[in-house]
Formats: sequence, structure tokens, C-alpha cells
Amino acid sequence: MKNLIILVLMVFSSVVFSQSENDKVNRSAFQLEIAANETYQYSMDVPESPYFVHEKVLQLFCTETVFVECEIEQDTISSMKVVAENLHPQKTIVIRFTQNSEDRKKISSELNVKNPFQKSLVYDAMMFTPNSQDWQSTSIIPIQPQLENYELWPHAIVTLVLERWRFE
Repeated sequence: MKNLIILVLMVFSSVVFSQSENDKVNRSAFQLEIAANETYQYSMDVPESPYFVHEKVLQLFCTETVFVECEIEQDTISSMKVVAENLHPQKTIVIRFTQNSEDRKKISSELNVKNPFQKSLVYDAMMFTPNSQDWQSTSIIPIQPQLENYELWPHAIVTLVLERWRFE
């Protein structure tokens, strides 16, 4: 009996450890370089920093892809965290933020968000561009249940803040 209890405790502690090991609170420092316009290349050192700058306020830099695992309570997103691997696809929002600058006369920024939930997913967004150097609101289309949404802007964006996550 004692060996069984020890075995159960070992399995439980390894499961808890592996789940917390998957948490990815901070992004690693990296050099961000994107096309700002036809001739100017925007570059910045992104320091090691949290993905969530406040509760349920996610900041993404261009070129990042993240898995945001959510906990749902009473039809509301109660908590969100970035994880290294998508171990629970039924409750993980997949987000990709990229730039297309093959034709520097037609630079675009794209945000791809995959909604794993049974309800439409909505959030608000602010963007920071290399040209304005100021935060600006931008409109976002609700993401239908279990589908992906593509937001496209015809210019460079350095970073986005996504907040007020909710179901419709």
C-alpha cells in the first residue's frame, strides 16, 4: 500500500511539474527586423519580457507565433497563459503575427488567430507602427467557433496588444 501511495504521488508530481514546465511566461530576447517602407528597415532589440503585460493583455511583436492556453469558467475566459507546446488544442488559441515584404511597395502585416472554442471569440487590438510611433486602435473581426481569422493591414506593424478577450 505504501508503495502504491508513493507511486501515485510521483506520477501526480511529475504531471504537475510537466504542465508548469510548459508555461512560457516570458519571450526570449531577440533582434526584431522588419521592412518599415520601400527603403527603410526597422530594427529593435526586444528584451526578455512577459507576453502578458497585464492580466489577459497580450503583447506580440511581428514574427512571433504563440500558443495561448485558456481556462473557461461560467462561459468566460478566466485566465490565459502562453505555453511552449499546444498540449490542449481544445482550449488553446494559436496566434501568428507576420509581415509580407517581398514587394516592398506592398508591405503588409497579418495576424492569424485560431479559435478552438464553441463560441465566437472577440478581442480588442492596438497597434504600434514604425511610421507613426504611436499606439492606435484597430478594428478586429470576431472569429467564428472553431475557425481561423486573418486580419490584414497594408503597412508595417512593430507590435500589437490584444486585450478584452471574450465570447460573443
